[in-house]
Amino acid sequence: MQTLSTFTSHPLQQAIEAQDLEEVERILVENPPCIDEKTPDGIPLCLYAAKAGGFPIVKYIVEYSRASMNTVDDENRTILHYAAMAGNLEMNRYLIEKVGMDITAGDRNLVTPYQIAWEQGNKELLAYYEEQVGASYERMYHNPIRTGMFPDPSIVRVGEDYYMVNSSFIFFPCIPISHSKDLVHWEIIGHAITNPDWARLEELEGGRGYWAPDISYDNGTFYITATYRLNDTGTVYRKQIVVSSNKPEGPYSEPAIIDEDGIDPSIFHEDGRHYMLLNRGARIFELSSDCKQQVSEASLLYYGSQKRAPEGPHLLKKGGYYYLFLAEGGTGPGHRITVARSKTLMGNYEPCPYNPIMRQMDENAAIQRCGHGKPVCTQNGEWYMVYLCGRRVNSSYSILGRETALDPITWTADGWPIVNGLRGPSVLQIMPDLPVGEQAAMKTGKGFADGLPMDFVTPRPPETDGIRVDDGKLYLKGSRYPLADVRARNILVRRQSDFSFRAEAKLTVPELSDGQEAGITCYYDENTWVCLYISKNEDSYFLQVKEHIGKEDICHTKEALCNPVGEEIVLGVETRYLQRDFYYGKVEGERKHVEELANVYYLCDEGISMGKRFTGAMVGMYGYAGEKPLLIEFQEFQYQKIERML
Repeated sequence: MQTLSTFTSHPLQQAIEAQDLEEVERILVENPPCIDEKTPDGIPLCLYAAKAGGFPIVKYIVEYSRASMNTVDDENRTILHYAAMAGNLEMNRYLIEKVGMDITAGDRNLVTPYQIAWEQGNKELLAYYEEQVGASYERMYHNPIRTGMFPDPSIVRVGEDYYMVNSSFIFFPCIPISHSKDLVHWEIIGHAITNPDWARLEELEGGRGYWAPDISYDNGTFYITATYRLNDTGTVYRKQIVVSSNKPEGPYSEPAIIDEDGIDPSIFHEDGRHYMLLNRGARIFELSSDCKQQVSEASLLYYGSQKRAPEGPHLLKKGGYYYLFLAEGGTGPGHRITVARSKTLMGNYEPCPYNPIMRQMDENAAIQRCGHGKPVCTQNGEWYMVYLCGRRVNSSYSILGRETALDPITWTADGWPIVNGLRGPSVLQIMPDLPVGEQAAMKTGKGFADGLPMDFVTPRPPETDGIRVDDGKLYLKGSRYPLADVRARNILVRRQSDFSFRAEAKLTVPELSDGQEAGITCYYDENTWVCLYISKNEDSYFLQVKEHIGKEDICHTKEALCNPVGEEIVLGVETRYLQRDFYYGKVEGERKHVEELANVYYLCDEGISMGKRFTGAMVGMYGYAGEKPLLIEFQEFQYQKIERML
């Protein structure tokens, strides 16, 4: 029986499927360019040969055809991805050892040949891969190590414990502090600013607030510094804050304000003295003994290697040198990390001949815009760097925001640090030689019996009585102002940490006044969001999906509800990349579709041009009360990653 491909495929495809090497040779001799054509499914024919599993044909194509071994399909899969699918050990060995293909190269979904072999349970191929890589698949980790909005990482080790901070912008509590034992599995343990009176976020627009924090440790005290970015309404846009605590999780002191312009501060401690570094390039000035005051004028250490947007300075002293790490090139595709060194603190600084020591050079790779890194040395003497990165949907939209990645540092014979052998960001990397930790399980799927999980934040501080947990239930007070207003409060969200996920909130339908809302939201900032909410118009209750894009509201078809007050109902959203499918249902009943949105591009940095767009998509719960009071009881909020199908 003939298959469909017999009628629609290229003659070369048919010869490959028939494993007819003689016919493959004849076709390629007569028509050499045809090797660059694709199957009806869009697979380049040289890759399709590996998928078909015929090693002699693959070997002939590699050695005698004009095919490039840089060829990838639309998902950025290499010939080794297809060889892993086929499972032919001899072909895999040839492609790795003779052609130089990479077992840990990721496609657009960060799937590697190693992962394919593991998911297929191919023991023979896994054993060979382990021999080549030097570690079993279970001893590997994936980048990014922190998915979703975890930008601008800074790290410090104290003993056998690692602590990291990331930017939080206008979200409260401010500046998450995470802990790890193995550099890969992280848990938020606290925040640098938890007192709403100290946050000073109330009037700030989305994307402002706390930028690029740094954490350091000296003589029993943890210090966190960050840029406090104001609105563009006055003459001062940027200030620096410093907080301190003798416990990594806090509580931390009231922020001390340092009125020195710049961004991306870090603190360097040496022999009882303390220095702050700021951009542009790296400027340095001394701080008081408690790090709360500036005690010298700022002076320029070094402007950078690439000379474009030099920022994120960090100092490290090692082996008689001061090493100065910088982020350069802007936070787009040209982002990079460079390093320079000096025998003295104040310089002059010599640029590294291997710069940039980290940059993504493959414009088709999933992990992009890598920069803003800080090194850390393990208790075993191994070196690593945490750095920010971004992943885009359709090569355009970074809906998850900027994330955190980790790669090893090696030191050259002439004393320079390079990251991941100058190969750019890794997708799959060998675990550090540390006791393997466990990432804290999401607590948001089992109600609120243990209180409010650390993963939840609010845009700007909530009202004093705006959000409370009592007897395992969450009580959210409806905001007087709608989501599109910077004065909106009590919007409780968590980071979207996966491209595909399902989120559901279970609530008791409250008695509403006309125009009030209780629901869930996929939120970026006050300028861009989408929500599914229950509302009331005169005597009728209904469900509706509403998009807010810039200044425009798009209200979709209403779904009538019959006498819902007092009922427990589930509101949910299923997400696949830029698609959102909203649904609802009774707790034990079937789910009913409400609205499907094909492209929520506006929940990304690149979605619209309005304000500072540096954050990432969030998902959570909200209420809009207007002038009359509204209290919403939520019994549960669940977030579940939708796993990739092989």
